[in-house]
Amino acid sequence: MAGRSLQEKELLEKAARYLPGGGSGNTNFPESVNFLVREGRGSHIWDVSGNEYVDWLMGSGPMVLGHAHPAVVDAVTEAVAQGSTFFTTNEKAVLLAEELVNSVPCADKVRFTTSGTDACFQAMRAARAYRKREKVLKFEGGFHGTSDYALMSVTPTSAEEYPVAVPNSGGIPRAIQELMLIAPFNDLETTSSIIGAHHDELAAVIVEPLQRIIAPRPGFLQGLRDITRRYGIPLIFDEVVTGFRLAYGGAQVYYGVTPDLCSMGKIMGGGYPLAAVMGRDDIMSVYDQALVDSDDYINQIGTLNGNPVACAAGLATLAEMRKEGAYERLWSVGRRVRQGLVDICTENGLPVQSSGEDAIFDIYFTETPVNNYRDGLAADGGLMARLNQGLLERGILKSWPQKYYPSLVHTDEDVDRTLTAVREVVPTLV
Repeated sequence: MAGRSLQEKELLEKAARYLPGGGSGNTNFPESVNFLVREGRGSHIWDVSGNEYVDWLMGSGPMVLGHAHPAVVDAVTEAVAQGSTFFTTNEKAVLLAEELVNSVPCADKVRFTTSGTDACFQAMRAARAYRKREKVLKFEGGFHGTSDYALMSVTPTSAEEYPVAVPNSGGIPRAIQELMLIAPFNDLETTSSIIGAHHDELAAVIVEPLQRIIAPRPGFLQGLRDITRRYGIPLIFDEVVTGFRLAYGGAQVYYGVTPDLCSMGKIMGGGYPLAAVMGRDDIMSVYDQALVDSDDYINQIGTLNGNPVACAAGLATLAEMRKEGAYERLWSVGRRVRQGLVDICTENGLPVQSSGEDAIFDIYFTETPVNNYRDGLAADGGLMARLNQGLLERGILKSWPQKYYPSLVHTDEDVDRTLTAVREVVPTLV
């Protein structure tokens, strides 16, 4: 990689001066490899100094068609020319809602919002209003955005006894701890025991069907569906990441398990600020003032809810994802990188575990399989940090600390370049 231009150095200095931590809060690169993005096209991005990167971060997932895809650019350009936002319900929001209902198994109704954080928050709130209970069970290590409820036991450093919740952010009221119960992902026995003991207090169970990069073990999601149905507890799938990535319609299509509610974002918004909570008609009725008592009605107002420009981007993106061969391509690209990572680490004597699905994955440096958050703590995070930095120095960008997001525009050359970089970096880790 070339060095930093004077312009980029000056901009980085301004970032440090004007932005807390020098950034937007999403990434935190070491100073030696820190950079500012200038533009992106296809599967590549360029920094202000002109350095080019193969991008496996892809905006943290939404850019499944690549940066500046012509179909999305055209749709957005046309939409902007018709008006940026209206506050009232618009045509494109209705058309996107129709497509979501037709493709997502749990969706009878859709309510748009602007972020995955808010979609998950809204799903929990809707379940509370419907069920008339206050507590929610989530899984240790699961990330459902940055609301007070979601930031419980996301990155705990100590092993608290389940179901005790631990706040992982400043500014969270202590009272929130009492409203969240924590269970271990992929442990149906422990989870069922917690649900059985607290079922009359629970408003919902929320889960990432694929938790970060940890795939569900066979039977786990179905078992979760069975026990929540037994007690009449709404099951929420957080599909902000997995929605339209694992399959058209989401993880609930891919894994064959239908929740009561789900939150979606990222891909369905085509890279624009758009997300949604969707689900069963009777639960979603809490957003309709004509159908519920005033005490149960949820007043969910947002200036940019169902923004027409974002909805246009979403419609264009989903149209591309429906094309023949789209998912086969997405999965095959991911499969090559995923298998290459494992092979190269194994050849160099590093203990490695592949994790996730081919459409979203990474590795752990450990000898034992990773089935939940605590398993992941046993992996060597120092090796992962060194690998990530070595790759970035060679022009390969991925999510830190873990996650590759394949896209439809990643080429064989991108895969080859990535694996060449891995072959250069891995021997230095031994």
